[in-house]
Amino acid sequence: MQRESMEYDVVVVGAGPAGLAAAIRLKQLAAKQNNEISVTVLEKGAEVGAHILSGAVFEPRALDELIPDWKEKGAPLETPVIEDVFLFLKSASAFKLPNFLLPPQMHNKGNFIVSLGNLCRWLAAQAEELGVEIYPGFAAKEVLYHEDGRVKGVATGDMGIAKDGSEKKSFEPGIELHAKYTLFAEGARGSLSQALMAQYNLREGVQPQTYGIGIKELWQIDKAKHRAGLVQHSFGWPLDSKTYGGTFLYHLEEDLVAFGLVIALDYQNPYLSPFEEFQRVKTHPSIARYLKGGTRVAYGARAINEGGLQSIPKLTFPGGALIGCSAGFLNVPKIKGSHNAMKSGMAAADAVFDSISSGSDGKAELTGYTKAMHHSWTFKELREVRNCRPAFRWGLVVGTLISGFELWTRGLLPWTLGHHEDHKNLKFVRNSRRIDYPKPDGALTFDKLSSVFISNTNHEEDQPVHLQLKDAEVPVAHNLKLYDAPEQRYCPAGVYEIVEEANGSPRLQINAQNCVHCKTCDIKDPTQNIHWTVPEGGGGPNYPNM
Repeated sequence: MQRESMEYDVVVVGAGPAGLAAAIRLKQLAAKQNNEISVTVLEKGAEVGAHILSGAVFEPRALDELIPDWKEKGAPLETPVIEDVFLFLKSASAFKLPNFLLPPQMHNKGNFIVSLGNLCRWLAAQAEELGVEIYPGFAAKEVLYHEDGRVKGVATGDMGIAKDGSEKKSFEPGIELHAKYTLFAEGARGSLSQALMAQYNLREGVQPQTYGIGIKELWQIDKAKHRAGLVQHSFGWPLDSKTYGGTFLYHLEEDLVAFGLVIALDYQNPYLSPFEEFQRVKTHPSIARYLKGGTRVAYGARAINEGGLQSIPKLTFPGGALIGCSAGFLNVPKIKGSHNAMKSGMAAADAVFDSISSGSDGKAELTGYTKAMHHSWTFKELREVRNCRPAFRWGLVVGTLISGFELWTRGLLPWTLGHHEDHKNLKFVRNSRRIDYPKPDGALTFDKLSSVFISNTNHEEDQPVHLQLKDAEVPVAHNLKLYDAPEQRYCPAGVYEIVEEANGSPRLQINAQNCVHCKTCDIKDPTQNIHWTVPEGGGGPNYPNM
């Protein structure tokens, strides 16, 4: 099949903070040098920001560098943080940690509570003003290579393919986008980024990446309860002492509150359901006091990188680089990564521009990007917290002590702890405690399907299932037998369920239309039997104000 192709200097895959920062920086450099450089950004969501999900308390450090006059340009940073509250939860009570005990990195003075999706929409407008071409609704499905092994660009997925693989009347072949350099900014566990790491062995010599799942709701609450600028974090109940995680509750403008729970995906109990734990924690008095009487307006879920410094892969390969959460620059104790993602995009753009300006046709690897990041404030702050996350393998008490020492001494521990792969941590059901979750009340707690509905998730039903099983026998023969089908619980969208055939035998049913693109299944499946690939462009959630 012959596909149309388009030629650019730079192709960016993903219109998140990293990808848009890279595109903007490239155009700024070109304008400053009076050069021409063609830049395009592909975004699989129906619009820029559709798939962006974050808390988010935003540190404007990178934005200050990229667009110093962002305030005058109307960036949607409207709610400065005015108060930090940190709680330890028991089932019916809470202990407030005095703020003077919190390490400096945990304070949010000078930061803003934002909708990261809306910030990306604004960044996209800035990029387009500079001449960047942005194409939402186009999912990059395949990496293209030159004969010498360099990345040549990407191809978007075909549109109009039926579930049985045949071409529908609406069929349109994908388009090839060729570039001197291709920057991959897909976010955590990007499918093409994973393929590139395998192709070029980018993870050699580094620790495995480890992840958490973040589940979030946006609520409109009673004006009398709203405190714009309040940031509240908690840990403890309902999670046990061996499961790392905690909640966030951020008061935005216009009586809006963002509430979420992050649970590390190295949890051990196969009966644990992150979605149900999220519903349960909303009933705690310290959280319910704000949400009761309010209206839930949005829902979403997304995996986040938690590996830190020791899990960052080699950043470059012939013809391109990994930027943002495709590489993994989240600062776990700060629960922030957008500023680091933007910094990586800017550093990559500097290296790309230098290479193209010197006459390179893309054959020179972007070593300047790696060098710049290793000398950046991003690597400095990640180095200072490198042991915080892995310390919790020994439980809540030991993890808190080690991470507290690490934060107060700014990384003076003489060692660097490693990670285990998340999918290897589940215990068999025979060694696990069953968890009985209460039924949702429809006012404060909800079921998965009503939650997916307000995520505005939509996929064309007659298309190949984008959640692929490497072996169709494994879900029943292995997962159901040993783990009681944990995919039914770790998925926060009801994609996976065990159903009975007419003869009474169990079968895994995949409801791909429900998928919110969180990537948890790709990460947590015990045998790595589930492979997440992109569906048709424009499919998935469409998050408003998230």
